[in-house]
Amino acid sequence: MMVSALIERELAESLPIRNGVFVAVVGPSGAGKDTVIGYAKARFAGETRLEFVRRVITRPSDAASEDHDTLADAAFAEAEADGAFSLCWDAHGLRYGLPADVDWAVANGHVAVANVSRAVIPALRERYANLAVVEITAAPEILAERLAARGRESRGEVLARLARSTSVKLTGPDVTSIDNGGDKEIAGERFAEVLRKAMAFSDLSDMI
Repeated sequence: MMVSALIERELAESLPIRNGVFVAVVGPSGAGKDTVIGYAKARFAGETRLEFVRRVITRPSDAASEDHDTLADAAFAEAEADGAFSLCWDAHGLRYGLPADVDWAVANGHVAVANVSRAVIPALRERYANLAVVEITAAPEILAERLAARGRESRGEVLARLARSTSVKLTGPDVTSIDNGGDKEIAGERFAEVLRKAMAFSDLSDMI
């Protein structure tokens, strides 16, 4: 359920949103962000403090990609104008949005987890008082192999995507880097530890 545009405006007037934690999962295509997030969803099944955000994308959902909600370009623009999203961005010729109720979840002490673009990290740092950035990485040859296996892009497009992935560098004490070039359980457990710390921080923040 999405909060109304009125609630969205009220939240915006009290930025940064605090109490809970927003966990931003970033990394190049092929690094396995959805795999790591999926591992955590199974690991913490039934954990009510965690909110795994379902993104809205102007791309049809299919079994080979992320499970997301889909809107056509015009419908997306209309939803954005109505205040349906907490954050939107453009990437790879598509539009992406996070539902506005993410703000509500964080404001009420939950830990929201979302796959986002590295380019929106500055906006997230302004929007949420407690931000944890998790960068999922893998060696270039592994990324290239995974992207080629998808069969959605030509070799030139794969190389161009890999080149773009190195154009934004992340720094700061809120950034954790996780190598997902090996067994998914190893990266998954490292990510699970980040989420445990975020939940513990949220619990402490709620007591202050």
